[in-house]
Amino acid sequence: MTVAARSADAELHDAMSHFATDPEGFVDFAYPWPINGEPGPDPLQRAFLRKLGEKVRANAFDGVAPVPPIRMGWSTGHGTGKTTEGAWIVDWIMSTRRNCRGTVTANTNDQLEKKTWAAVREWTARCITRDWFEINSQIMYRRGFRAEWFCSPASCDEHNSEAFAGQHAKGSTSFYINDEDSNVPDSIHEVEEGGLTSGEDMIFLFGNPTRNTGKFHEAAFGKGRDRWDITVIDSRESHFSNKTLIEEWKQDYGEESDFFRVRVRGLPPNADELQYIDHGRVAQAQRNVAQAVMGDPLIVGVDVSGGGAAWTVARFRQGFDARSLPPIRLTGEQTVKNDRQLVIAKLADALDSHDISAMFIDSAFGAVIVSRLRQMGYTQVHEVNFGGDASDVHDANMRAHMWRSLKEWLPRGSIDPKDQRLATDLTGPGFHLNRRNQLVLESKESMQKRNIASPDDGDALALTFAFPVRPTAQTQRKSVNYANMSGSGGWMSS
Repeated sequence: MTVAARSADAELHDAMSHFATDPEGFVDFAYPWPINGEPGPDPLQRAFLRKLGEKVRANAFDGVAPVPPIRMGWSTGHGTGKTTEGAWIVDWIMSTRRNCRGTVTANTNDQLEKKTWAAVREWTARCITRDWFEINSQIMYRRGFRAEWFCSPASCDEHNSEAFAGQHAKGSTSFYINDEDSNVPDSIHEVEEGGLTSGEDMIFLFGNPTRNTGKFHEAAFGKGRDRWDITVIDSRESHFSNKTLIEEWKQDYGEESDFFRVRVRGLPPNADELQYIDHGRVAQAQRNVAQAVMGDPLIVGVDVSGGGAAWTVARFRQGFDARSLPPIRLTGEQTVKNDRQLVIAKLADALDSHDISAMFIDSAFGAVIVSRLRQMGYTQVHEVNFGGDASDVHDANMRAHMWRSLKEWLPRGSIDPKDQRLATDLTGPGFHLNRRNQLVLESKESMQKRNIASPDDGDALALTFAFPVRPTAQTQRKSVNYANMSGSGGWMSS
């Protein structure tokens, strides 16, 4: 090798060292843009790469002590460039992390061979580091380091789970990329998790949400969503998608059809008939214009976490507008830390910053918060017992009553169309009627057994319907009188 060649190779190694924490910069640098008329990644692809870089920098892996695994992905419609995104990630990790080890899979062998792994081979052939690697249909490896620095395609057949086992890269990165993941068996996911225990490990799930069960659904929409960073992508937002075809699908099937939800909107098919709030009502509220009539009271509902995976959520509603003011969200750990002082401080700040007529707080874990806020002079703060008696004889308890009111409000109400967490929560709970023909909403405990996330955001919005509230000119630190609180039609007012 000539001096000039050694110098160029050293410069390339230095560049790759720099891009170890900057996948977006790597993609811009490593490929000969423009490619097929494209000047670079789509904005959606860039956003994903940028977020990935932020997570890597936050972990600050030192090459010795293991860091929390990075779990990311897309739940997307067709034609958004997700397979290409996976190929870029393979090249980025392989080019910037010595002795990394990776596995790539897809829902079928045909998809894996002809699309997913084919994309890896295509983009690696374009990559500025291509001469570092040998790549064929069976493996990609760093020349001279085949046994310790590699990435391989593997069938997701349940009987092939051993191909995913034992993949560890102490001091480097063990990584998995699952394409069309909604139909990758749960057993494969479970084995992959075992490979995320040693260094700076990563796993990426990309797919159309063709099922409303399974590990992909759980990661994107269910109880695993707090451990995963899954972005829901509507195909219409992508530069690459066929907009004419999408419009034809919309006309043929309808925007709320399962076909359109899965293949365009990146959403799972509709739940079963036991679902209390249907997707149609949620979609209507997402489309509605946010507007409130002058004099509508501003109401806040607060669902308080007892710790663990549940969140503390405060949501704002003014008449038919539950979109304009963003929610306050705190993890279970943030909630219980320092005797709930952070929650109290956040809610007090909201009460000082906004003309809030009433704040309703779930009493299960929020009674002490209500007590403290009222001691501080915020007498528009009230405790609500989810299991308490409802004012309507058709509801088994207060929680059922509030969710019934929320369901009736949605067709005219307005919620943030990009708030997928709220949309998922609203359509999560099931229901049944008891022997007295009263509405009983599914409990959080029952939902968790079905791998459905605790509907903290849904409960918070439902709490804004706890009792009718009469608007007043002055709401800060005011007294609130209760009128006919146990009967229908009562008001909270000053």
